[in-house]
Amino acid sequence: MSYLVNAFSFLLELAFGAAAALFMLRLAAEASRADFHNPLSQFIYRTTNPVLAPLRRLLPNWRRINVTALLLIFLLMLIKRVALFSLLGMFPHVLGLIVLSIADTLDFIAMFYVVLIFVWSLMSLFQVESYHPVYRLAGSLVDPLLRPLRGRLVAGGLDFGPWAVMIVLILARLLLVSPLTDLGARLALGM
Repeated sequence: MSYLVNAFSFLLELAFGAAAALFMLRLAAEASRADFHNPLSQFIYRTTNPVLAPLRRLLPNWRRINVTALLLIFLLMLIKRVALFSLLGMFPHVLGLIVLSIADTLDFIAMFYVVLIFVWSLMSLFQVESYHPVYRLAGSLVDPLLRPLRGRLVAGGLDFGPWAVMIVLILARLLLVSPLTDLGARLALGM
């Protein structure tokens, strides 16, 4: 029976992760002012706009942060947690569920940027054409994180700025998200 639960939990993680990634791309694209003429940016906008447009009337942007997209990512993580607990036949405490969802949201955002920086670095290593839509979008999304270190961590012609940012993001997962997840699990299970 646990094999079936593992398979269903994998599929739940995959489905909710894909939906959250779409809204995270929209959030990051708006925050970094990505080129709207990029075909990928247009796809992200057209796909997420039917959900975000009605809700944005209630929750407007704060500076360049799409609060509605961030809230939807949190809600997706919350629904995913409820579904995972229900697969196990458990009913968690609400406070623990909220803390776990916040931890999942922070973890998702950190891993999103780690993967994005890694993909962008890999593409630049293989000298992908600079006008390629994926390269342009990834470059504009990682630029706000990499800009403060640009040119400061160069050795032998290699820029180690992306590695430094990835290390900071992974440390944030270990030192911030993991304790928050542990606290949420204890609260959810009533320990």
